[in-house]
Amino acid sequence: MKSIVCEQPYQFKMIEAEQPVPNSGEALIRVRRIGICGTDIHAYGGNQPFFSYPRILGHELSGHIESIPENASGLKVGDQVSIIPYMECGKCIACKSRKTNCCTNMKVLGVHIEGGMREWITVPYDHLVKTEGLTLDQSAMIEPLSIGAHAVRRAAIQEGEFALVIGAGPIGLGVMAFAKEQGAKVIAMDVNNERLAFAGKWAKADYSLNVLDQPLEKLAELTNGEMPTVVFDATGNAKSMMEAFKYPAHGGRLIYVGLVKSDISFNDPDFHSKELTLMGSRNATREDFDYVVNTVKNGGVDLSLYISHRTHLDEMIQQFEGWLTPDAKVIKAIVEI
Repeated sequence: MKSIVCEQPYQFKMIEAEQPVPNSGEALIRVRRIGICGTDIHAYGGNQPFFSYPRILGHELSGHIESIPENASGLKVGDQVSIIPYMECGKCIACKSRKTNCCTNMKVLGVHIEGGMREWITVPYDHLVKTEGLTLDQSAMIEPLSIGAHAVRRAAIQEGEFALVIGAGPIGLGVMAFAKEQGAKVIAMDVNNERLAFAGKWAKADYSLNVLDQPLEKLAELTNGEMPTVVFDATGNAKSMMEAFKYPAHGGRLIYVGLVKSDISFNDPDFHSKELTLMGSRNATREDFDYVVNTVKNGGVDLSLYISHRTHLDEMIQQFEGWLTPDAKVIKAIVEI
């Protein structure tokens, strides 16, 4: 089968490999769609935490079941599925608390173990989500949207509260969409005005602010001087993540959705005076996947505009560099097989 390996930073290589053989409890999946995400871009650029080379990237996946043991979920050969790419141990304190998304021994496809940028992959069948009624494109987008949905669930949004989302990339857009679904008044913030316009169109953000244009003053104006009660940072940028402490209201919550390979510092008197709650949001759970599948099926999220670029596996290496430039205006790229 064809596989694409990231051998070292800035170097992909197409290789021929043997089709994998499922172990006990695993299904064989014919991969049909692969979403390209920030993790893949960071790995390619050499700045992804928890990463080693060489590695087959790809964890935003959809495909069809080619073989599967009998199972209580009723999954069968031919079913279209999305893959939950977080391989938890099932035994640690997080897993025992049903927080499998932050397992102490987490192995994520395409990060810690080989991912899905290939024609076939084997995964535990309890990490499959049936996506009957969705397209293959939609099925591959369930994972990145679930990350946004999980962050929103962590925030426990109350209807009518102001939610600021910093970063209008694919993950931030998902956070905006699901915060809106939960009844928040969503404020999108980014440095790119085109991205902000897209956030209003696609995620139905109520307001947009350019971070370079007096954001503190404008946030105060929008919120009658009170500031947003919940702030999400989905940038993966250390400077933005540290600046984000300035934005929540007294008694508010700050949720880090993006991940950065560096230390973060903040002013403790300000943090204490506001009695802020700081949360990390990592990955997602099956609960989030199921919620997103149902939301997409019901028309709550329209993915027709979310996927902006596409190519075939045979052409991905040639296309990838071009997707990284601002001029490409990529929202979400997807690879077909």
